[in-house]
Amino acid sequence: AGKSSLTLALFRMIEAANSEWAKVTSNADIRDEGEHGEEDQLYGGKIMIDLIDISTLGLADLRKNLSIIPQDPVLFAGTIRENLDPFGKLDDAVLWEALERSYLKSVISTLPGGLLFQVAQNGENFSVGQRSLICLARALLRNTKILVLDEATSAVDIETDELIQKTIRTEFKDRTILTIAHRIKTVMDSDKILVLDHGRVVEFDEPK
Repeated sequence: AGKSSLTLALFRMIEAANSEWAKVTSNADIRDEGEHGEEDQLYGGKIMIDLIDISTLGLADLRKNLSIIPQDPVLFAGTIRENLDPFGKLDDAVLWEALERSYLKSVISTLPGGLLFQVAQNGENFSVGQRSLICLARALLRNTKILVLDEATSAVDIETDELIQKTIRTEFKDRTILTIAHRIKTVMDSDKILVLDHGRVVEFDEPK
């Protein structure tokens, strides 16, 4: 319905048609291939955050201010510490606090090596629910003003779903949260709900 495309556009994995970047690349195509007809012109909009067009920002500057908990939680081969803090900037105490706030401290503390426990490729030695909670801990550590939940709880059990929802409502209460969901109950306490149908906005209003 277009939900994933919106997320990709927010992180600039794809560019909005009328973004500054799209205009530059489009002009390059015109120079390379000749003038386009009117029917080939790009039409679209802009994505603005705090009145700033995100297409004018560097990718690193944009993405360091966004966090995402995806439907398929991503872990890479390495230690728990490296998965939580890839650049090694944070103290162990800070990491343990994030794990406690994401209900994982008791699990990780029993593993051999604790924070130095080796994660298998794609996190295959953790359950889907545990991988989601590690991604939640990662989001807590990033401490960004915008959090995207892309079907974050669709593949987890009810207990893990409740833990994630509880943490989000307490730890991110002063942040902007964009929730992509099929289950209506997970978004009923949102300020606004946007409904897409075949890639078009059909409703945008407060939940009722």
